[in-house]
Amino acid sequence: MPRKLPFRVIHASGQDESYRASELNYHSPLTKGWQASRYCLYPQDIVLQLDQRCRLRKIQILSHQYLIATKIEFFVGDVPEDMSPNLENARYTRLGYVSLSDNEKTGFKARELKSVHVDAVGLYLKLNIHKNHINKYNIYNQVGIIAINVIGETLKGPSDFMDPEYYLDPDRKGQLDDLGLDTYNKPDYISPLDDLAFDMYQDPEIAGIIRKLEKKKQEAVLQERFDYAKRLKSAITELQKVGEKLGKYEVEKRQAVENEDYDKAKLKKVQMDEYRLQVYRDLNLADLLETTGSRHPQVIDLEPIRQATPPRLLELTPRSPIQRSPPRTPPPRTPYDERPLPALKSKDTPRELPSTPPPRTSYDERPLPVKPPAVPDEEPEPAETAVGITGEPEPLTEKDLREASAAIDVFGEQLVSKAYSKTWSYREDALLAVYKQMQDLPATAPKDEAKSMMRASIFLVKKAIDDKVYAVFKAGLHLLKMILTEYVPKHKIQKQDTVWAVERSMQNLLHKSGDTAVRNRDDAKNFVLEMARYPEVKPTNCVPHEAVKPMKNSVAPRLGQSRCEIVEMLYKDLGIKTNSGLNIDNMMQFCVAALSHHAGEVRDGSERIIKALYKEDRQAVKDYLPADDDKTRKITLYRQLFEYFDKVDGKPSKADVRKKRSDEETKKQAEIEALQKQLQSLKDMASGKQDAKTNQSKPSNKPVAKKPVDENLLKADKNKKKNEPPKKSKIINKKPTADDDDTSVYNMDNICIFCGERNESFIEEGLDLHYWKHCPMLKRCTNCKQVVEIATYTDHLLNECEAKNNYSKCNRCTEAIPKSEYDQHVSEKSCNAAKSSSNHCPLCHQNVSSGEDGWKNHLMGKDGCKQNPRRLLSLNKNPSTGGTSKNKPKATGKNKKTPR
Repeated sequence: MPRKLPFRVIHASGQDESYRASELNYHSPLTKGWQASRYCLYPQDIVLQLDQRCRLRKIQILSHQYLIATKIEFFVGDVPEDMSPNLENARYTRLGYVSLSDNEKTGFKARELKSVHVDAVGLYLKLNIHKNHINKYNIYNQVGIIAINVIGETLKGPSDFMDPEYYLDPDRKGQLDDLGLDTYNKPDYISPLDDLAFDMYQDPEIAGIIRKLEKKKQEAVLQERFDYAKRLKSAITELQKVGEKLGKYEVEKRQAVENEDYDKAKLKKVQMDEYRLQVYRDLNLADLLETTGSRHPQVIDLEPIRQATPPRLLELTPRSPIQRSPPRTPPPRTPYDERPLPALKSKDTPRELPSTPPPRTSYDERPLPVKPPAVPDEEPEPAETAVGITGEPEPLTEKDLREASAAIDVFGEQLVSKAYSKTWSYREDALLAVYKQMQDLPATAPKDEAKSMMRASIFLVKKAIDDKVYAVFKAGLHLLKMILTEYVPKHKIQKQDTVWAVERSMQNLLHKSGDTAVRNRDDAKNFVLEMARYPEVKPTNCVPHEAVKPMKNSVAPRLGQSRCEIVEMLYKDLGIKTNSGLNIDNMMQFCVAALSHHAGEVRDGSERIIKALYKEDRQAVKDYLPADDDKTRKITLYRQLFEYFDKVDGKPSKADVRKKRSDEETKKQAEIEALQKQLQSLKDMASGKQDAKTNQSKPSNKPVAKKPVDENLLKADKNKKKNEPPKKSKIINKKPTADDDDTSVYNMDNICIFCGERNESFIEEGLDLHYWKHCPMLKRCTNCKQVVEIATYTDHLLNECEAKNNYSKCNRCTEAIPKSEYDQHVSEKSCNAAKSSSNHCPLCHQNVSSGEDGWKNHLMGKDGCKQNPRRLLSLNKNPSTGGTSKNKPKATGKNKKTPR
């Protein structure tokens, strides 16, 4: 008869680190299954090796809900008889393939189970898995298989592969092992217990019991014990429901463990244990699982199955023969899920069945348990039993007795011995017992008793905080929180005792903040911050005082980093107010000590705190640091700090100053060369060396300069060669006429061709300096620093400037407006509209008389442009001139040019 065949995965072409192919070897509700590696190449191969040569009858594949392959091909492999049975010698035969749905209709929540009926013989089964279906959840293009099941028959040799009629021969009925009466005439019958769906949704322990009951049922049918077989059938039906429910609980428990919700996980474990035990009692498995003709129950050795919770051995005790009692009416029944949970029992407590089984009732309809009346002569249970402390831990050593003498006087040696036990569950239960006793202590208890109990509990809390087991550590934090938030105000503990409790526990918490486990570090740091906010602790300021105590350079880097993070969090939360416990003095003392630590992460944390404190009080912070000089700035750490201080103060850093000087020197050299070239160009044009075409063209650019240049630099470079062609400039070439009294005015030496000023110093450097700083007809461009004529400044910004792409022309005032302000400028319509018959000043935005004289009167006259800063300098030099210079002849005739 076909049955479930054991196998193991011996080859996989790829696998995700969290979902290995070995997961396919086991079936349970917690099986994660196999997943291909991210962005793998297809097809992927998986090879299964059976325990021995078998005849395969059925293959089942449970696919992932969204990591779905488009199709899976099946190959059966066998090894010739003359070769050794290994994977290299296998010869494969293709059986066919199955296609899988894309699962879009189910919202990618349901898993598809594919069952393929085959008839092949071999030792290996290979799956060829093709590329995945595309969906929004499968972002890494993976495929996944939750479980694989192989059903068939074991062949002991080649002759065992016979025709199915072999099983129909009545003479061979006695040779069939473990077969029920209904399977003799069904050689292809496959039990539902071998189906993949059974193992994937059943609790493994319940599944093992069901299989044993199924075997017992088949034996009962052969022995014609039909009443017993009927009871077994009913029990199997109910156990299947129970197994599915327990499987669901197991999944919920595993999810709670992954989320670190250990309270919920513990509750689920207790719920499963109680549910399982009650079902076993209700079904009376002692009678159902008898292995001999005797009615006495035997010990049931359940087959081990891989599971997160290890299989439990049902311990059955011998009892007297069954005594039938008259039928009675059962009380009202209440579902199990609505009954209250009993007190937590130790995991070591054996499961004992009652000596006389109760009447058979459905578990979900059983009555509520009734608390038995108290027996006067019965000795009451110890108080520890109520919170789950059972059993006897190892006795305390002499050293432990001396160390814990104060706690023993308060809580007793039995409880303290559990706190010192090597079993972590005992240590956790001891803290829970202390928690319970302190909560139950009435508020009217004597002050001395309450104080001594708190001091004894702090001793156990310190030990729990240093515990390596996370559950014990968390129990210690819960106990400390209860003491500081509930116990202290309830019993009105004095302030000095509260400070003592916080200071003692803070030492261990700060040490725990340097633990290797991330969650231990985070919980310790968060609890310190939380403890600083407690109403009974915050006024004492003991948490900040303990946190900012300077640490030694020998402190471990992880601990030092956590100390800095704790101080930083306290500073952000409490500030440096007068009543916060933090101030510049104690924090800077802590930070200065941390700055000398050998670990970089500790120094970085201290540096962050110092930078934050500098914004609070700059001078006080600098008082704790070395002097700001070149020697100190050679140290990288202090240089970075002082540069940050300069940035906060608005000062340029020394590196920026040096860079700026270097840039200025480079620019000065370039500017000097450019000015010399432009000066030579002006001389050439003034002497008439420029060709006629150049003289008649309209000038577009003026001498280029970017920075003011002093005379010493010009004199130093006055002999440089000028090889580049000169810039175009507005030159008015005049010929003398008879009306002129002095022909010397036509001498272009020592005269500015723009404003007409004559000066003996206007030779080379002097004239260049005049263009750059003093000429009222010129200005420097704010973008490219080129010296241009004011009359052509708008055209320069729109057509010639390096930043011309940043300007647009206003059609109303004809000025160049920055594009960032253009829309607002146009929409407001507040600009002064330009007139076609006049010029428009780009400085004061007023309309100016047309012609060159109009520009000169506006830019150089007494009542001229108020926005031209060079106008007043020109008037001070020539107070008698009203704007138009007498030193320069007026242009007439064809040679007169109007500025743009």
